[in-house]
Amino acid sequence: METTSYVTTTFKDTIAFVEFFHPASNSFPSSQLAELTNAINALNTNNEVRVIVLKSAGEKAFCAGASFDELLQVSNLEQGGQFFSGFANVINAMRKSNKIIIGRIQGKTVGGGVGLAAACDYTFATKNASIKLSELAIGIGPFVIEPAVSRKIGKPALAEMTLDAENWKSADWAFDNKLFTQLFDDATQMDEALQKFATRLSSYNPEALYEMKKVLWEGTENWDTLLKERAAISGKLVLSDFTVNALNAFKGK
Repeated sequence: METTSYVTTTFKDTIAFVEFFHPASNSFPSSQLAELTNAINALNTNNEVRVIVLKSAGEKAFCAGASFDELLQVSNLEQGGQFFSGFANVINAMRKSNKIIIGRIQGKTVGGGVGLAAACDYTFATKNASIKLSELAIGIGPFVIEPAVSRKIGKPALAEMTLDAENWKSADWAFDNKLFTQLFDDATQMDEALQKFATRLSSYNPEALYEMKKVLWEGTENWDTLLKERAAISGKLVLSDFTVNALNAFKGK
């Protein structure tokens, strides 16, 4: 079993598979968020690649969001803003990528992981892929990822999910609210369908795919600024006594 975190890119014909792993339920320290941003950006200049599949390793969690250990080490506004900018940078890289990005969501997804799923152009998921935005419960909020999540599921569903911060929403709920595009009983069925879909999609005219990508993301041109501003809000809140105490309580569970 893997114990060392990584971000890797592998290729199959015209499809790039970007995979991330962290032993703490695929959560992200800032260094690994930077790696993921770089991996996605690097594919912009690879003309052989038509489609990106974003996936995580293992059979359980897709992504547990931000690293609580690193959050607890934030001691000033600058560090806080920088940490939360990590997810902002990944989402903006996905938004501005010249490739269609397919998400493979095999398991539970929390916080920033929900943001990653929302920033994909198309998602495949299993019935095990329940989701949760727990940020309010620890004294912050899903401010950085909110634009991406709201773009997919709308403000009413976002409110339902965010304000009920301690409870999971089922994969069926995520599918009904358009966060997941296709839903399967298990990973075997999902992977078979995903491979067929990605192969077919990658056979289309790359210029048409890129123009379609731009259409899909119309109205998000201000996100470079917006997500940085949101990161600063979270960076300020994470310094509060409420959040420090809540993070320590979560870690102790």
